[in-house]
Amino acid sequence: MELIKLIWDFRGPDAAAIASHHAKHLTEFIKMEQIPNSRSGTESISEMHQIAFMITEKLRMQEMREKLKPHRGQLYSN
Repeated sequence: MELIKLIWDFRGPDAAAIASHHAKHLTEFIKMEQIPNSRSGTESISEMHQIAFMITEKLRMQEMREKLKPHRGQLYSN
């Protein structure tokens, strides 16, 4: 199964809090839509750049892009 990582970038002094809040909404969306093989989280790129992400199956890429409007995406491998 191929996976993708949808990414939302947040920058500035409040980036960590905003990314964490966004990831919470992504988790709620995954549960509400019952999307299998998916998860969300956050990563720190630097003190002023944080990301929220959602990992899901590649076959869902177009649907998730249209619904969630990520800033960017990439193939995901463990």
